[in-house]
Amino acid sequence: MNRLIVTGASSGIGRAIATRFLVDGWGVLNLSRRPCPDAGVDNLACDLAAPGALEQCAGALQEALAGAERVCLVHNASVMHADHADALEAEHLRAVLELNLVAAATLNRLLLGRMGAGSSVIYIGSTLAEKAVPGVASYVIAKHALAGMMRATCQDLAGRGVHTCMICPGFTDTEQLRGVIDGNAETLAAITGLSAFDRLIEPEEIAETVAFAAGAPVLNGALIHANLGQRER
Repeated sequence: MNRLIVTGASSGIGRAIATRFLVDGWGVLNLSRRPCPDAGVDNLACDLAAPGALEQCAGALQEALAGAERVCLVHNASVMHADHADALEAEHLRAVLELNLVAAATLNRLLLGRMGAGSSVIYIGSTLAEKAVPGVASYVIAKHALAGMMRATCQDLAGRGVHTCMICPGFTDTEQLRGVIDGNAETLAAITGLSAFDRLIEPEEIAETVAFAAGAPVLNGALIHANLGQRER
């Protein structure tokens, strides 16, 4: 059996990824505080923002890889807050980086040595991995750093037959985005208008892109923007 391990599949893009891989017959394991509601997904409860939490899951994670011919590890879980670079408290930034970066690095350390040739590591980035907008400083910082982690992964795994890439969604219709918008119709219209297609991206579109990337070693080291084409302002 092929095995997908994905973080944050209780909703949004992560859930769509889990569903997409189930269709292809993969065994799917979700790591998050809340379970993925889709039948067929195995859930391992873990607060990825809590230091040391993944270490306690190490045995179960490694057991999940037993017998897997190919493994796809998807670093999806993230958090976006409204914050500004000139007012970032150290404790707040550490918490953001714990979830967005440290959890991914810990999973890599626990699992990459057990993933055979044909496996993949997919990072879910953002359009904001290579640019910035005001008001979400910690998210911009974290996604820029995650792009660096993907590139380091590419170099350090060279010759092992395991490929990596980063998929960078634009504005995607998820609970997290809706929470940041907080019902502001003007904000929704503004970000929708940034798309060359005048709409938000559907989580399923990102999931389809991830499924393709998992089977495409030619993308090793690539950062791929999946944003419908954004209008430059």
